[in-house]
Amino acid sequence: MAEFEQAKDKVMMGVERRSLVMSEEEKRMTAYHEAGHALCALHQKECDPVHKATIIPRGRALGLVMSLPEGDRYSKSRAKLLAELTMAMGGRAAEEIIFGPDNVSNGAAGDIKMATEQARRMVTEWGMSEKLGMIAYGENSQEVFLGYSVTQHKNISEATAQAIDAEIKRIIDNAYEKAKKILTDNIEELHRLAQGLLEYETLSGDEIRMVLRGEKIVRKSPEEQAAESRRASVPPAVVPQPAPPPPGTGLGPAPLPG
Repeated sequence: MAEFEQAKDKVMMGVERRSLVMSEEEKRMTAYHEAGHALCALHQKECDPVHKATIIPRGRALGLVMSLPEGDRYSKSRAKLLAELTMAMGGRAAEEIIFGPDNVSNGAAGDIKMATEQARRMVTEWGMSEKLGMIAYGENSQEVFLGYSVTQHKNISEATAQAIDAEIKRIIDNAYEKAKKILTDNIEELHRLAQGLLEYETLSGDEIRMVLRGEKIVRKSPEEQAAESRRASVPPAVVPQPAPPPPGTGLGPAPLPG
């Protein structure tokens, strides 16, 4: 099962880059960043359960928090989309709370890009803005005629474009302020989870809850895990059952001849 788990993480989270050497300060920054994501998810019932958090670099990320839905999902509510934006802002919010506004890093670039794209779709495609209503706002398009001239078609007015940008900014700013409030109200949990990530580097969802409860994590060595895997792969021994006694033997009276 440990090998299956490693294979799943490799596919879903990217290949581990243990050769990437990070300074202690960068590790601490990454730990608080990922702890901020995880706590914002744990304190919002609309977010999917946290499956794993790690500060081991994977792919292009220095750390990662992965959430998995409990079942198949084909649509998302407005409340869930807003909760996801709050979770995305949790990393930068944690950096600002712990290290100050002037010491935040560029590690939130991917989070900001994802949040901006999602907020824009909420406003322009999904009709989730009370100010702009349930209207699909198309983007500007360009056409090239014979490779010499460019014709630009504007589907929205300049005033509407400004209103869209303002609404996107409002949604993201609200998500950021909510993330800061969650982390400020649960600052001890933030410190505890960041320290857990610094100590263990990778925590499963159950281990994260153990750390937040102040419980000690006991992990089995690779040798013990391998021994358990071998024991699980061996089928249980079949104990042979004694054959029933032939007629006329045993404690009872012999059957009468027919």
